[in-house]
Amino acid sequence: MSRLEAKKPSLCKSEPLTNERVRATLCVLKGILTSSYGPSGRLKQLHNGLGGCVCTTSQSSALLSNLSVTHPILKILTTSVQNHVSCLSDCGLFTAILCCNLIENIQRIGLKPTTVIKLNKQLLSLCTSYLQSEFCGCRIRVDFSSTQTLLCLVRSIVASKPACMLTRQEIDHISALILRAFLLTIPENSKDRLILGESIIVPLKGQRVTDSTVLPGILVEMSEVQLMKILPIKKTDAFKVALFCASLSGDFPDTGEGTIVVNSGVSLENAVLDQLLNLGRQLVSDHVDLVICQKVVHPSLKQFLSTHHMIAIDRVGAALMEALSKVTATICSLLLCNRNDTAWDELKLACQTALHVLQLTIKEPSVLLGGGCTETHLAAYIRHKTCNEPESILKDDGCTQTELLLLTDAFCSALESVAGSLEHDGGEILTDMKYGHFWTAQPESPSVVNWPDLLSRCGCGLYTSQEELCWSFLKSTLHSFAPQTCLPHEAVDSANNLTLDCFTAKLSGLQVAVDTANLILDLSYIIEDKN
Repeated sequence: MSRLEAKKPSLCKSEPLTNERVRATLCVLKGILTSSYGPSGRLKQLHNGLGGCVCTTSQSSALLSNLSVTHPILKILTTSVQNHVSCLSDCGLFTAILCCNLIENIQRIGLKPTTVIKLNKQLLSLCTSYLQSEFCGCRIRVDFSSTQTLLCLVRSIVASKPACMLTRQEIDHISALILRAFLLTIPENSKDRLILGESIIVPLKGQRVTDSTVLPGILVEMSEVQLMKILPIKKTDAFKVALFCASLSGDFPDTGEGTIVVNSGVSLENAVLDQLLNLGRQLVSDHVDLVICQKVVHPSLKQFLSTHHMIAIDRVGAALMEALSKVTATICSLLLCNRNDTAWDELKLACQTALHVLQLTIKEPSVLLGGGCTETHLAAYIRHKTCNEPESILKDDGCTQTELLLLTDAFCSALESVAGSLEHDGGEILTDMKYGHFWTAQPESPSVVNWPDLLSRCGCGLYTSQEELCWSFLKSTLHSFAPQTCLPHEAVDSANNLTLDCFTAKLSGLQVAVDTANLILDLSYIIEDKN
């Protein structure tokens, strides 16, 4: 006899962020994310204690989907980032790290949540307005008459995924293939509305990365015997294909609560087979050359089609059928090779991200400077704006100038810390006082140093240390300065190997990070039902 247990009362916890255990857990999550960030990010192996596959990655989509998060605050944060990544594919780690930094920094200054939320929204509006403006100093308009900017964007995405285990030559090869695959999905003649095609990634594991290639059209796996029957057909001939999403195996569908009434002496199996053979005769009369079925084709129907010199391919799966159904659009196949399953899985994710980012760039033809330079430049711009024009930000919303300056420092430090997360080897982190870009030097630099001798290029690669610049340590107390806005065209045109970020994904990531931080900072109680 089962025993009934009394229902436990719900647990109500006030001011959750003041709990030391919650703050420690949030700090651990931040450590996992920051140590995974960028081209030199450290890899993570995720697995459960019961066995199963091991995921080796540094990508946010794989990290967050495999992390077991139980605390409500962490669930809010990870769910927000996962929603962002599911929509825009890129900048997941940027979003998560910035959100963690904002929560951590704002907690230290002790402002009221209502004040924090008001000012955070004002600073976010200042950021988005600047990034979308024509005089923004970290945004580049994409010129589609040249592939240079797009190639830099793709290369930046692929290079930032160390678990792909690619050499520089392999990164260049894969980046060029991704861009070519994307260009093959753009229809040549588009009148009113541009409808992009699709790139299908075909796995070829255990082969050299440089063996990867792109082919126009769709690759369908078939036996060598079937292939030899198709090969004599000339390319100029019309080639008719029939697609079937439903099963052609002759199985009966589930009738649910209904019943099937069958006359005496009638064989259901033979009746269904007769219908399948009638379908075959119709295909023959329509002069179909190739029959493709998502599920299974009955052996007798296969034999019938074969005797009439038709090829039948079954079990192609739902993913390929979706592409085949759109075959009158522009579709290509990216044959993707890598050394092992783990590296291939990571490379596939990177390719999918890059292809999606290129689609987003078609809609919004802009990119942002990467390598931490957008974050430090934006932080310098906001510091200068709030110090010199505080009244334009406060707008009589009940907040004081002191509160604004406190929150500005927390906000900008959070942005700068995201840039600093790109350095994983203890190097010195600096910013120049002209452009507000991000620079790194080797660790253990001498106290008296000529910085141009130690620095080469800024994080995005746009500026060199040979210019007349002065630098400051990023985490030291800075006097506000106005970073140079309006990127000079000659500087962009002369840079062949920039590190770039997706404009749409980064702008959305910035908004998601601030909104999520506001939500978490405003939490007064957490009520959990333990039953």
